[in-house]
Amino acid sequence: MATAETKPSFRCVIHGSFRKHFDVIKEAHRVFTAAGIEVLAPKMADITAYEGGFALLEGEEGKDLRMVELLYLHNLKRLGKGEGGFSYFVNPEGYIGKSASYELGVAQVTNVPCFFLETPQDHPAYLHKNSVWTPENLAAYVMERGELPEPKIKRDERLIHKLWEELMVPGSVVAAGGIITYDNPKSRGPAELLFVRTHKWGDRFSMVGGKVRRHERLSDALKREVKEETGLDGGVDAHICTFDQIKNSGYYLGGVQHIFVDYVFKVGSKKVRLNDEAQDYVWMPAKQALRDLDIEPNARHTLQLYT
Repeated sequence: MATAETKPSFRCVIHGSFRKHFDVIKEAHRVFTAAGIEVLAPKMADITAYEGGFALLEGEEGKDLRMVELLYLHNLKRLGKGEGGFSYFVNPEGYIGKSASYELGVAQVTNVPCFFLETPQDHPAYLHKNSVWTPENLAAYVMERGELPEPKIKRDERLIHKLWEELMVPGSVVAAGGIITYDNPKSRGPAELLFVRTHKWGDRFSMVGGKVRRHERLSDALKREVKEETGLDGGVDAHICTFDQIKNSGYYLGGVQHIFVDYVFKVGSKKVRLNDEAQDYVWMPAKQALRDLDIEPNARHTLQLYT
């Protein structure tokens, strides 16, 4: 959950058939705006013309329809200025429509979180289990939790979800990681380090970290990841290393440049509360961990440099 310091500014683009559902679109606009969510598009204007199957708003009459649509789509880029951007599809009875279907494709392949009024019936789009929300419920969730709903994947749809994720391949991914250290004030021994065991790393041990969000500082990303994954608070200390992915490691999508920036992260407590990303954890001095733990390649690389 976001803190007061990191609370994102939420903004959205609303999609749907202006010809069939403009009244419902306007109501969604009202609900989101009342909740403090900025609606980038559509602007709240009257429909003044219909041309080529498109409903045109005031000021759009006579313009090239391709230009109208591209300007609308450019609002998706504006959603990236922060971590709270999303697309919302108004589709009563499951009807999205032709132009909104096109917008959905662009939104999904550009990693824009997408939410829907109802499950689409006229479009074979993949939706994860947590995609369908009324405007009222979505606005209430966002403002209460300070974050967007996370994807939920049905057990029998994991392959479909994986194929969907593979379509959304960015040019590069930056991840911030931390060697979490605890110095016991009552002991003269070496610092203890936290290692977590996860299915993501083939049930091997690793360090805590994750992807850096758009417009997020590396140090803020690491603090957020440590808090989310372990419940621990602390401070970012010395930089250990920066490197790209280890070739043929078997853990990453092909064709994506993965950049890892790892730090020492000091904490004053060992009271760990794991979220669902890890299944187990252990505190251990660095040299003992290198000797006794089955550590995934990236974490071992960083740990060797740390020692």
